[in-house]
Amino acid sequence: MRQMRQPTFAELFTPKLVTVLREGYGFAGFRADVIAGLTVAIVALPLSMAIAIASGVTPDRGLTTAVIGGFIVSLLGGSRFQIGGPAGAFIVLVALTAERHGVDGVILATLMAGVILIAAGFLRLGTYIKFIPYPVTVGFTAGIAVIIFASQIKDLLGITLLKEPGELVPKLQALAGSLHTANFSAVAVAAISIAIIVGLKKIRPTWPGILIAVTAAAVVAWALALPVQTIGTQFGGIPQALPWPAWPVFSLEKARAVLPDAISFALLGAIESLLSAVVADGMTGRRHRSNCELVAQGFANIGSALFGGICVTGTIARTATNVRAGARSPISGMLHSLFLLLFMLIAAPLASYIPLAALAAVLAVVAWNMAEKQEFWTLIRSSWGDATVLLATFLLTIFRDLTEGILVGFALGAVLFINRMAEMTGIEAAAPLVADDKADDGNGDRTPYDAGLATDPDVVVYRISGAFFFGAASTVGSVLDSIADTHKAFVVDFAAVPFLDSTAANAMSRVATKAQRQGIRLFITGASPPVRRALLTHGVRPPCAKFRATIARAVSDIKGDQAAQPIAKAGVAAG
Repeated sequence: MRQMRQPTFAELFTPKLVTVLREGYGFAGFRADVIAGLTVAIVALPLSMAIAIASGVTPDRGLTTAVIGGFIVSLLGGSRFQIGGPAGAFIVLVALTAERHGVDGVILATLMAGVILIAAGFLRLGTYIKFIPYPVTVGFTAGIAVIIFASQIKDLLGITLLKEPGELVPKLQALAGSLHTANFSAVAVAAISIAIIVGLKKIRPTWPGILIAVTAAAVVAWALALPVQTIGTQFGGIPQALPWPAWPVFSLEKARAVLPDAISFALLGAIESLLSAVVADGMTGRRHRSNCELVAQGFANIGSALFGGICVTGTIARTATNVRAGARSPISGMLHSLFLLLFMLIAAPLASYIPLAALAAVLAVVAWNMAEKQEFWTLIRSSWGDATVLLATFLLTIFRDLTEGILVGFALGAVLFINRMAEMTGIEAAAPLVADDKADDGNGDRTPYDAGLATDPDVVVYRISGAFFFGAASTVGSVLDSIADTHKAFVVDFAAVPFLDSTAANAMSRVATKAQRQGIRLFITGASPPVRRALLTHGVRPPCAKFRATIARAVSDIKGDQAAQPIAKAGVAAG
């Protein structure tokens, strides 16, 4: 293969905004970004407040995070479409930090996490974040979803509780003991809000269901004078301006105390932001720069902390909304932050009428959507090893600690890989350690060399050799993406792959989905029964991909009745 030039430091850390402006940015792109930015801001407005309240801080801090942090993420980030702001995944960590160290501790930990993320980016550690096994990401995401939903039961039912425990089991016990205080009006508001969000998503998917539900709930609660808690009664409303920047309260003792929380913020922020960037890549066919993105996330967290905000990260749902709304560049994300600021300046007094039950309904829907239920059950069925890693991460996240769940899941994934390699390693008694030379016609199957086998512009054959596991999935997936961008038909040969894990199978699923969306014919050849079974389990199946026994058979099917065409070949060692 042709040797690729290594990018310079400046090229690796140039924000995508600069890249877009260099390519040429006109009025048509700006108009599309304005529409996308407004669309995302409408979604982010109630979400940012709901996430802040669930995290144990005031709703204005959530808006500040989205305005300041979101703007910086888009300004400096390595993704064209990333939308930054407060994320549901941080609710658990922020709430626990606020409970232990107060809001000042949360702000200081956010600033320290920003410094850690900048260092991680410049040390180019973003590449290694991609090595986290797929069952681990699904496990901790599902665990977070369960904890988020549990944290909203109190407001969903309007339960009166003097102090709500942070841990799941004591929380559920306390809520069960206080069920007699449930407020029927709050239950009705929550149920109607959920019905509006879910119903509009089905019948009018382009409408801002969350904003409509929250607005309707506020109007009904005000008009009927319902006895429910609102932002006004609980927090006294929302200020109509951003606070002045200020350094958080700092001392060496305080910094040491919140350091573990800062590390957790940085770790989760790195994972969430890069997952979000990968989702945007899959939807658009573009590719982000992971280390540049980490640096931007770091500066965004520092900026958010200086204005009194909480943790910033890339948000998958809002980023996907940005892409679907037709965004062209990071300017859409910057405009989303400016629109949110405009909403604060104009409509902040109206936010006082929003019932907490409606915001709890929003987060209940968010938790349901982020649980990745289909992926969870797919991994449970795929193999005992993947199921073990998934359940260990999931249960530790719920009952112990998020960071512990990720670390244990990663360790189990590594042990599982070693075990699989040990099971497959062996030496045949009759096989020589070094293959003997063979005469050209020794097997009678030698075919003349076709000099055109490296020039076909439409068809490419890609051979993967070795164990295709989570350590190689990111690299091979990126290569496959780049090759598929420039060809009409694509053959991936698995004849030399002894096994692949769920992370690799998921990477192939993304490649197959992208190929189908771009009208590229994808063929999988030479896959052993276990490999084929794993690919099928993760959705690599017709019509996205077709399986053939050999490369020759796949190429024959591609060519059909047309004249023989040359085929370009490429190869890489995956493990």
